[in-house]
Amino acid sequence: MSARQAGSEADAEAHLRRADEVLGALIDSNGPLPAPRSQTGNYAALVRAIVGQQLSTKAATAIHQRLLDQFEGREPTPAELLAIDPDVLRTSAGLSRAKTTFLRSLAEHIQSGKLDLDGLAALSDDEVVAELRSVKGIGLWTAHVFLMFQLGRPDVLPVGDLGIRRAVERAYELDELPGAPELEAIATPWQPYRSIAARHLWRSLENAPLS
Repeated sequence: MSARQAGSEADAEAHLRRADEVLGALIDSNGPLPAPRSQTGNYAALVRAIVGQQLSTKAATAIHQRLLDQFEGREPTPAELLAIDPDVLRTSAGLSRAKTTFLRSLAEHIQSGKLDLDGLAALSDDEVVAELRSVKGIGLWTAHVFLMFQLGRPDVLPVGDLGIRRAVERAYELDELPGAPELEAIATPWQPYRSIAARHLWRSLENAPLS
């Protein structure tokens, strides 16, 4: 982690402590967040995000590694993903049929030029979400994870994430899992650092997304 990143994170946590006592206590209990994964390309990040959909971090890591093992320990190129038999890819890596389809859709969009991965960093959060959601299987959750962990956007709230909702339910002693409107209301004071808040909420469950 660079000094600039560490400083930004410290500033965010200071703001969150001032803005929300409950979240502040959670931050103190969690301790420092783990250093971000060394950044890879946007394509590799999206492959990881698709593999990790609706899975625990442990399961997602295992399946992603099996995917890499099919290609000599490296991320397959879009052309390689399209060339391999989908059934072979699915059974060898332990992917579901749906995720195999999603990975192929990502590869097709890149190969055709419909998705310009190099241009995403210049877009707004909403524009990035719109571009990514043109790929079959990339929904709002995957787009939010990409914004947070790959592009480093500071104010993303993954409202549909079950882990975030469960962590908020526990931390704020709610009677049930909060819906999106309630979660957004609770998170209003966290702006403009909702990404850091979300990472601490995941940390409290020890189940951050594979990123």
